[in-house]
Amino acid sequence: MGVGVVAQADVPRVVADIAPVHSLVAQVMAGVGSPDLIVRPGASPHEYALRPSEAGALDQADVVFWIGDELTPWLDRSIERLAQDATVVSLLDADGTVRLQFREGPIFDHDDHDDHDDHDDHADDAGHDDHDDHADDAGHDGHDDHADDAGHDGHDDHADDAGHDGHDEHGHDHDGIDPHAWLDPENGKHWLDVISAELARLDPENAARYQENATKGKAHIDNAMRDISTELASTTSTRFVVLHDAYQYFEERFDIHAIGAISLSDASDPSPARVQSVQKNVRELDVTCVFSEPQFNVEIVATVIENSQANSAVLDPLGVGIETGQGFYVNLLRSLSSQIAGC
Repeated sequence: MGVGVVAQADVPRVVADIAPVHSLVAQVMAGVGSPDLIVRPGASPHEYALRPSEAGALDQADVVFWIGDELTPWLDRSIERLAQDATVVSLLDADGTVRLQFREGPIFDHDDHDDHDDHDDHADDAGHDDHDDHADDAGHDGHDDHADDAGHDGHDDHADDAGHDGHDEHGHDHDGIDPHAWLDPENGKHWLDVISAELARLDPENAARYQENATKGKAHIDNAMRDISTELASTTSTRFVVLHDAYQYFEERFDIHAIGAISLSDASDPSPARVQSVQKNVRELDVTCVFSEPQFNVEIVATVIENSQANSAVLDPLGVGIETGQGFYVNLLRSLSSQIAGC
């Protein structure tokens, strides 16, 4: 990929893969320019057909910010074909990013939260000494639903509902790094600096503005984190189940813990055995809430909470329904908090 500097007075043409990344980039570029968004709201990031306008944005891009091929393996091929001269920044691979391993099984084991086996080597450098009361618990979303393209070995999910040596019903792998790292707001803050530094390198004329915007963005996230910590303070012992394991980064940051997930991923239907296992644990573990997602059939959640005292509500790691742009990222974090606290 190209690593040149944009000509003076030219604002970089910037592309972001998903709405949370787009929001962070939009914050850094405020008053200078606007990034293009590739994966439109409501669409799955795992499988996606580029519209002509989106392909055109990639073709004209000076820089592409994306989570990485762990989330959107198809985009890697599109970038190679359309954005050959662009600088490409994988935020999941950025030094200092907190990265967590996938969790296994329909019910998660929280007995070993005090060890660091679930963190990879990036977590140790994350520089969150003031905030890692929760990071010690680390354990996050099997959004690598198409990770067979990304070169990850199979995550067996106890293999009872996969039945394919660690592949789900669609043949996807579920091992390696959980890509939903944007749901840790400390990563969001860190990525603002990563984005600012790259844009300043490409566009030195506006470097001071990019840095100032990143600083303001981090302050907004800090404010949201304080509010969320207060809102979730009474829910640290709440037992809840998610539709699929997409929220581990958010859980670890705010010391809350889903006890399990109905589906291995959002690209596969759970087997009857998995549904029965989750349903049994919802009853026996006094689960308070089971969360569905707006894009998926809620009937399975109704089945899981049958004959239990659990409530149901909606969570969404990509914030469908939240207006895209500068305010999206903080609004997404606040939305997750309010849904969890209110269920």
